[in-house]
Amino acid sequence: MKEEELSPEELQTQLDKEGDLAADYLEELLDIADLDGDLEISTEAERATVAIVNEEGKDRRLKRLIGRRGEVLDSLQELTRLAVQQETGERSRLMLDVLGYREQHRDKIREIAQDAVEEVLDTGEEYVLQPMNPFERKVVHDVAAAAGLVSESEGFGVNRHVVLHLAEDEDELAAEYANSPAEEDFSADSMDSAESADSAESAISADSAE
Repeated sequence: MKEEELSPEELQTQLDKEGDLAADYLEELLDIADLDGDLEISTEAERATVAIVNEEGKDRRLKRLIGRRGEVLDSLQELTRLAVQQETGERSRLMLDVLGYREQHRDKIREIAQDAVEEVLDTGEEYVLQPMNPFERKVVHDVAAAAGLVSESEGFGVNRHVVLHLAEDEDELAAEYANSPAEEDFSADSMDSAESADSAESAISADSAE
């Protein structure tokens, strides 16, 4: 059954199952790596979310599961999605966070995107942002869409970036933006192709060897 055919109750049941399966998988990984972290399961933007937290802040090694610019976290998320998919037979859109990294980083990217949006509306010229990973680009696309701008991803691999520009009716869009309410709270999504899982496996192997 496709996700769009599910009733709200059926969808919630499916998301709860994904969250539970992901938590079981991650708990086993943490045990293997001898890492001390708690798991929190929730639902956000019609997708299961699992967060690895350490409220008492005792195990600083959990930061290794984030990696540089969240690269390890992206890979660990993909591994977790594949584990869930293996059990359910359905593609998972589950989101994984570690120590609140995604939420904090999302806020920073929103600010960068908002500055770019204002620049486009002020000058009417397109704005090319620096290369970003899939998570970051999705945040930019959401902010641009809320402002009525056109956003496009260009480039390949680590050089892939977002370009913002006005739509056809520039004056109308500029006026609409000037009168628009404060920016909404956008959900993050890694929509582009999945990153390699090697970095996540390396981080976990390093911890388990200690």
